[in-house]
Amino acid sequence: MKRNIILVTLVLLMTGTLNAQRSFYDFTVKDINGNEFPLSNLKGKKVLVVNTASKCGLTPQYEGLQDLYEKYGGEEFEIIGFPANNFAKQEPGSNDEIAEFCSVNYGVTFPMMSKISVKGDDQHPLYKWLTTKSENGLEDSNVSWNFQKYMINEEGQLVGHFQPRVKPDHNDVVSWITN
Repeated sequence: MKRNIILVTLVLLMTGTLNAQRSFYDFTVKDINGNEFPLSNLKGKKVLVVNTASKCGLTPQYEGLQDLYEKYGGEEFEIIGFPANNFAKQEPGSNDEIAEFCSVNYGVTFPMMSKISVKGDDQHPLYKWLTTKSENGLEDSNVSWNFQKYMINEEGQLVGHFQPRVKPDHNDVVSWITN
């Protein structure tokens, strides 16, 4: 019996089934229209994950994100926005209101997801993965405000993040996308 347990454990370790690190691609979220959006659809692309808000001093970053998307988005790079009302209630709108706001005011064409919580007891599982080293394999972090940016590489691994005040056109952001 003991020998069988050891053999099964060895097989699981060798196949990566035991303690396998989750990847970004293991998550399915809902887009802003409520449709399932498997993040595995983004395999092979660098992805910038951004928590957003419509009534924040950093809201003009939507313009910079859209510019970045127009310049680099496509086969190799994607931006996905996650509206969240976690900071000073700066995203009070419904998904429909948020979609309209983004379209009318900033011409946003990059994928926007349904409103979620990015911290606290009701934190979305994706953000738990993004902010917990034991889940993402890289780092623990706290979402400190709206427009924090998480970088996902082409293999679905977290490779770092930028603080909210780092603008989308910052040299470090562009360098990460283009290298």
